[in-house]
Amino acid sequence: MSMKGLDHVAIAVKDLDAAVRYYVEVLGFPPPELEVVPDQKVTTAIFGHGMGRIELICPTGPDSPVAKFLEKRGEGLHHVCVEVSDLEATLAGLKARGAPLIDETPRVGAGGAKIAFVHPRGGHGVLTELRQGRPDGA
Repeated sequence: MSMKGLDHVAIAVKDLDAAVRYYVEVLGFPPPELEVVPDQKVTTAIFGHGMGRIELICPTGPDSPVAKFLEKRGEGLHHVCVEVSDLEATLAGLKARGAPLIDETPRVGAGGAKIAFVHPRGGHGVLTELRQGRPDGA
């Protein structure tokens, strides 16, 4: 199991346009890359490239898990994402050590990367996303 480091921090927002304006016009970030992620039922706005990015996530409908998160907790930190070398091996290792996995097998996330989530009860209240970038390095 090889954790490479922080990939991104995700912030759940109700109004993506307003949140993007804040990051661009007030904080001075360059415009983000926008992507709809159908499997997650969200639209993402990603600021930066490489490790340490900021990702705003906004539900695409009321049945999105992020919509339910916003109803229950409001806007704010949604998850922390860690880049790993081998997602399948990482999941197997975590499962063997008793980590509460939401996903036991990878699924497709933003940018075509393989992702899986560890339940917040295993991360001291923080949802953890594990990400293995595409073979082309994206």
